[in-house]
This record gives sequence, C-alpha cells and structure tokens, in this order.
Amino acid sequence: MASITIRNLDDGLKRRLRVRAAENGRFMEEEAREILRHAVGEAPPPKDLGRAIHARFAALGGVELPERSPKRPSPKFE
Repeated sequence: MASITIRNLDDGLKRRLRVRAAENGRFMEEEAREILRHAVGEAPPPKDLGRAIHARFAALGGVELPERSPKRPSPKFE
C-alpha cells in the first residue's frame, strides 16, 4: 500500500476532518481514505475476455459460433 503526506493543511480543515471522523466512528486517517475513495471512485472491474469480445462484435450484429465437438475421452495410463 502506498502512503502520502499532506503538507500545509489548514487548521480549520484538519479540525473539520477530525470532527467528521469522530461522527463516523473512524480515525482521521481512515476518514481521509474514505473521502478520497468517494471523490476519486473505485476503478471499474476489468471485463473478462469473452465479454469484451462479445461487446466489440455486438454492434456489428454479433458472431455465429460453430457447435463444439464433444470432448475427447481422457487417456488412461495403466
């Protein structure tokens, strides 16, 4: 995990952060993390490859996939 230092923070802002953290039952550091998470937002989860391919070709009418052949039996090592 990364860490940051915020210099020259206004005393009034720090006081409001401390009060807000206390109201939410958190430490100031956790409250600041929560504010940043909310402001910046979480990264959207990556799409899996199948969904990405489907989305790309859906606008073109989709893709017809051939039927898959039955799975070959596994070899037996005796």
